[in-house]
Amino acid sequence: MKAFINTIDRISGFGGLLAGIMMVIALVIGLAEIITRSVFGKTLYIADEYSGYLMAMLTFFGLAYTLRERGHIRMMFLPHFLKGRRRVIFNMVCMFVGLLFCIGLVSFTGEFFWDSVVNQTQSMQITETYLAIPQAFLPVGSFFLLLQFLAEFLKGAAVLRQDTAGLRILEETDELGR
Repeated sequence: MKAFINTIDRISGFGGLLAGIMMVIALVIGLAEIITRSVFGKTLYIADEYSGYLMAMLTFFGLAYTLRERGHIRMMFLPHFLKGRRRVIFNMVCMFVGLLFCIGLVSFTGEFFWDSVVNQTQSMQITETYLAIPQAFLPVGSFFLLLQFLAEFLKGAAVLRQDTAGLRILEETDELGR
């Protein structure tokens, strides 16, 4: 079970790395557009479109990593009053609800992607990009998030069993920030 959890954590880390790479690519495209307009008085035509695709792709690929690192915004007023075992159980319930949400998210984004594949949908922009390509990242990123919710739930179960050796467990703090 620990190997499964650690594998999911590595997948989430890989998704975070890819999200970072996509952010750098979007930055380079934006800078290239600025330079092209400023120096040559021309445009690349693709900057807005591809930056938008990259933002959607990096968002979905970064979700699981953000969950793993406790980066999502959480309302902590109830967990603030819970301690020990109750807090772990509360977090497990939250992770299970997130897991259920992600089942729907994977389904909907997968249907969205598949609709583009079947209909061979293309962008209305000058590039006429085959939209299934950027949309493929949505169900994959959603699936990574589903796996990370499962891993966090299983980490909670390991904490309850007091068997956390070899697992990366991040605790919520009552301080601002993390």
